[in-house]
Amino acid sequence: MNSLLLPKSFHRLSACGAKWVGLVAGAAIAASAASPVFAEPPDNIPDLASSSTHAWTPLTARGTIARYGTGWFDPPAGLRGPIKQHPDYPLRGNDTGRPTPAIGNYKDPILKPWAAEQMRISNEELLAGKTAIPFLAQSRCWPGGVPGQLLWTTEPLYFIQNPKQVMIIWQRDQWWRRITMTDKHPEYIKPSRYGESIGRYENGELVIHTIGIAAKKNSYLDMFRTPHTDKLRVVERFKVTPDNKFLEALVKIEDEDTFNEPMYMAKRWRREPNVWHESICAENGGADPFDAHFVPIPQTDKPDF
Repeated sequence: MNSLLLPKSFHRLSACGAKWVGLVAGAAIAASAASPVFAEPPDNIPDLASSSTHAWTPLTARGTIARYGTGWFDPPAGLRGPIKQHPDYPLRGNDTGRPTPAIGNYKDPILKPWAAEQMRISNEELLAGKTAIPFLAQSRCWPGGVPGQLLWTTEPLYFIQNPKQVMIIWQRDQWWRRITMTDKHPEYIKPSRYGESIGRYENGELVIHTIGIAAKKNSYLDMFRTPHTDKLRVVERFKVTPDNKFLEALVKIEDEDTFNEPMYMAKRWRREPNVWHESICAENGGADPFDAHFVPIPQTDKPDF
């Protein structure tokens, strides 16, 4: 089962983080290359692994570093794409120097009535000034969930591959997901924000199937605060481009209680030099200096030590 936070030992190690990531990633690459457990020819396993010197940086559609306002990309032609900005309120991201709030198109026909109404209310709160800045999970130290965590901007993510599992680790707050390389989910799944993910290699892609994604407070699929239910099912397909420079993901979402049909979206990263830096959200995310009525950062009822 995926965890929200890494153990304290990871935070201690991440202070000298780059060396730790390099050691683990190197061991993982060696294991994946040598082990027959994958039961796949070597050219069928994409090289996703990161190291102490290289990671995957999130991009905009233009190839620049993703900032606020980037969101999901459109999928290939013929597939139903993601929720977009409301046409009456054009979205401008941080790269414009004059960003505008994310106001989702609650009139999109893919939405069930309850989901459309929830998004409409959220939009009205923004337009009425009850909230000056819309909620974005990772900016307020909340987990992005599946697949929303893939939208985190600016800071890189890392993959660690071994025969039994694949780890996806974000520099931001050391958020992480664990994908078990097996052919079926366990019999019992306790719903959580990241759900239960199993993976396989197929035609040179890492294919991840996730269920058990809990519809908890502030659990959304995107920056438009698109909701979901516990019936959410997500399939992610990760592949590396032939030049080994870019990572691409195609995501399929199904939730019959929220959407009238499956929805698809895409995302892209660039492999480039990066030195691991410790990035702790809660040290900077608790304040509200502009009186924007931020959603409070997560709080725990008891210490974790």
